[in-house]
Amino acid sequence: MDNLPHVLVVDDDREIRELLARFLERNRFRVTTARDGREARRAWSAAHYQLVVLDLMLPGESGLDVARWLRSQGNVPIVMLTAMGDETDRIIGLELGADDYLPKPFNPRELLARIRAVLRRTTERDEKRADNDQRTIRFAGWTLEPIRRRLLNPDGAEVALTGGEYELLIALLDRANRVLTRDMLLDLLRGRQAGPFDRAIDVAISRLRRKLEDDGRNAQVIKTVRGGGYVLAADVERI
Repeated sequence: MDNLPHVLVVDDDREIRELLARFLERNRFRVTTARDGREARRAWSAAHYQLVVLDLMLPGESGLDVARWLRSQGNVPIVMLTAMGDETDRIIGLELGADDYLPKPFNPRELLARIRAVLRRTTERDEKRADNDQRTIRFAGWTLEPIRRRLLNPDGAEVALTGGEYELLIALLDRANRVLTRDMLLDLLRGRQAGPFDRAIDVAISRLRRKLEDDGRNAQVIKTVRGGGYVLAADVERI
């Protein structure tokens, strides 16, 4: 039992919590449930989890607040559940580093498929980055230290990045001088099986440009390719 992937399900709906717990356990997962942010924090401190299923609509502390806290604790994959149609919340969720999201109502089998896909991508990504994460990356006068997840500007000052911004920058750096469409970036960052969500990428690029002091109207580091997508136009050195 201890060798099974451990999933934390955070949802204020008891029926959903119990249904998901039974369903995931039948499909060879360990499951712990929490009804709000307070219970989620308590559960987090008591065990190690491979993935968190997190409802955005929680009583008291919102799911976005819980996601921010989880990101401050580490890089556990997060699949968000939302009953809201407001794309702003989904954009913020993705920016916080959520790996996927699923609107309610949903089919448990679809959630299971997404959980497995996220875990598979996470494992493959971690194995691929095991070597690169030890190496400092330099580009356009900037320095990224993956092992510390730290970005330094040309003057050596640290610039804070959100989880989503860091993942986006890594995706661009790994494919420097190559045009990446929005769909490609969505697949690289989240691998979502849902349809394209272009604005999430555009907003993320805009925020990352601001962190890199890269004027969006005359961007020199992350350039927009008309009708194509984006390209990190800089030589990249790993040392």
